[in-house]
Amino acid sequence: MKTRIFFFLVALMSIPTSLSAQGVTEYYEPVVAEIVERGEKELMEYQVQNSVKSGNLFSRLYFDVFESSGMEFTLSLKDNDHMLKIESGFSLIISQAMRGTEKSELEASWQGLKENLDYAVVHYSSGEEGQTFWGRVLQSFLILVREGVEAMLVVSALIAYLKRSGYGDKVKVIWHGVGWALLASVGAAWVLNTAIKASGASREALEGIVMLVAALVLVYVSYWLTAKRDAGRWQAFIKGKMDAAMTRRSLFTLGFVAFLAVFREGAETILFYQALISGTSGELKAIWVGMGLAVVTLVVIYLLIRIVSLKMPLGLFFGGTAVFLFLMAFSFTGQGILELQVSGMIHTTKLEGWPMVSWIGVFPTGETVVAQLLLLALLPVGWFWLKRNEKRAIRATG
Repeated sequence: MKTRIFFFLVALMSIPTSLSAQGVTEYYEPVVAEIVERGEKELMEYQVQNSVKSGNLFSRLYFDVFESSGMEFTLSLKDNDHMLKIESGFSLIISQAMRGTEKSELEASWQGLKENLDYAVVHYSSGEEGQTFWGRVLQSFLILVREGVEAMLVVSALIAYLKRSGYGDKVKVIWHGVGWALLASVGAAWVLNTAIKASGASREALEGIVMLVAALVLVYVSYWLTAKRDAGRWQAFIKGKMDAAMTRRSLFTLGFVAFLAVFREGAETILFYQALISGTSGELKAIWVGMGLAVVTLVVIYLLIRIVSLKMPLGLFFGGTAVFLFLMAFSFTGQGILELQVSGMIHTTKLEGWPMVSWIGVFPTGETVVAQLLLLALLPVGWFWLKRNEKRAIRATG
């Protein structure tokens, strides 16, 4: 475990920081002032027949100013929910402009975005450039914990599943998936930083696609675990067919889940650290202290899950793990669609009065809601599939 975490830290630092595409600022006023000035000018000149031009301008304001200035990065560490409100606001106005929405509707969306940007200036701007040692430690800690905790939860659950099912010798498959994900994250970060100049839209699109693929695989695995929740005749059948049950395809699926869980945030984590390092003026000690504290936190989470999973009744463990993975899939679906909306790959339709619950991936857009409803529609399909397989197992055992 410690060796793998050390490899993870080396991987994070393996891309030269000179390649970083953005610096870090906590003084938001000039950033917001530039966004507002350029946005107001474009809005005054907005014409439906030239809507694509305006859409591209608002897109550049997000990627070239809000994101590249580092405001998105530091604001997400202070209040990720508010950062997501701004991100969602940008996706809405970009989509509306691209579609040639009437100017009055575009102005209403722009006003909402400006209010959220102004709120960030008033409540979250440091008012000065620079950062204390412990401030950098906290930022470094939050990056790795925030980006790593979900992956750690998924990986820990998969490892616990294999051990509780009698396949402790197969745990290496999960760690292989983690290792390949770390290598892929380094490669993806390098490509995003050099080959395509850290294109913000490309990065958002990549993350969105990975999230949606991860969501589908997590749904499959959650049904798989649900099928093993019964400690009675169905579980006895599974144990009696151990050699056949854990096929190469099954092992590949579990390893692939671990890969996606880590890769989903891996490249972004590296880019976040590069951004943080670029603004430290050589104060790397704070970065390492924060990373070290984050690693300790993640190890504690791993050990707690391991201890709890061993004491939990088998049926409750499988059922609880299945529910957790499905909730993760639900969250990934909403977040993935949002990332694709920001990248411009999917339109944004605002839902007035719809709540935003970022931790579960619920956002006030028609596209995210429809995608999550489709995911929920899989529940009765999965229930029918489980019942059919259960009946077959009962008949097979006599």
